[in-house]
Amino acid sequence: MIKGKVILMKVKDVMNRGIISVKKDENPIKAFEKMYEADVKRLFVVDEDDNPIGIISHSELIDLLKGLHDNESSSVESVTSKNLLTIDEDDGIKDCANLMLRADISGLLVVKDEKPVGVITRTDICRLVAANLLVPRR
Repeated sequence: MIKGKVILMKVKDVMNRGIISVKKDENPIKAFEKMYEADVKRLFVVDEDDNPIGIISHSELIDLLKGLHDNESSSVESVTSKNLLTIDEDDGIKDCANLMLRADISGLLVVKDEKPVGVITRTDICRLVAANLLVPRR
C-alpha cells in the first residue's frame, strides 16, 4: 500500500452513484418501505421539482412512525433535517471525513457543478480505510 493513499483519494472514487429520495409530502410508512427496500439509513428529501431540501435518517423516521396514531396523517417533511450539507465529488476523502466529524453527521450529498450525483457515508469511508489497512497474512 502506498502511504497516504486513502487520504489522497477523492470523494468520487468512493461515493455511491445515484440518490434515494422521497418527496417532502411523502407518507412516512411509504418512505420507510423505500428505505428498507433500498437498504439505506437515510433518504434525501426533495421538493416538487426534485431539488434536494433536506435529509431524513432511519432513526428520525422510526421516531416519527412511533408517534403516529392509526388515523393520523403526517409527512416526512415534519422531521426532515433542513441542514443539508454537500460535498463536491472532486474534494478529498480527508476533507469529507473532517466535514462529517465536525458536523456530527453520517452522510453527505455529493454534487458536481452544484447538481446531486451521489452520496457518501461514514460507512463508505470506514470500508475504504479498512480495505487499505488490511495486511495479508504471511
